[in-house]
Amino acid sequence: MQSFIRYVLAPLVRLLWRPRVHGTGHIPSSGPVILAANHRAVADTVFIPLVAPRRVAFLGKAEYFTRRGLRGRLSAGFLGALGYIPVDRGNARAGLAALAAGREVLRAGGVFGIYPEGTRSLDGRLHRGHTGVASLALSTGAVVVPVGLIGTERVRPSGRRLPRLARVEVHFGAPLEFSRYEGLEGAPTIRRAVTDEIMDAIADLSGQVYVDSYHRRPSESDRAA
Repeated sequence: MQSFIRYVLAPLVRLLWRPRVHGTGHIPSSGPVILAANHRAVADTVFIPLVAPRRVAFLGKAEYFTRRGLRGRLSAGFLGALGYIPVDRGNARAGLAALAAGREVLRAGGVFGIYPEGTRSLDGRLHRGHTGVASLALSTGAVVVPVGLIGTERVRPSGRRLPRLARVEVHFGAPLEFSRYEGLEGAPTIRRAVTDEIMDAIADLSGQVYVDSYHRRPSESDRAA
């Protein structure tokens, strides 16, 4: 499956969508790396692994890997080849499990992808980042490469079942390292400062307006109003 993705799917995506990719040279060729990106669409987690020069691990819902039948097995194999790690997000300890999975990837010298906003932005703005990204960087010594995605929300707009061809841009920024804070990962103010620095870099790459508040997905009552 990995060979299929590398030699068939990735070239096909580049041919059809012709993504403009900038700064892949900013991703270190070895060692632990966190790719911290803005989040506009489900397609984000497809485009980043397909254009990055190293295999990228992302978290995926555990139920994606447990579906029955041939379709379920193919789906699990495809996501696993892309680098998805199954995590039970319905669990009350899902946040801790996600961070533990990320640390495992990074301590093995791998590349871990994360969306500091925590969820997709529905208003097009870049929202305040959660400090989990800082916790990962500080506890593992990984460098953080900020990523700015542009246009992925047009690939599969809300209500559309099939993807459409739309120009996508992926910008990888200069790596950020936080060794100056070594031993201080337990300090909330340090985690917040690191996270804000990362979000500033993402905003520069994505061109989004930054909002210093966490993103809140609308509830059913909000949508009905």
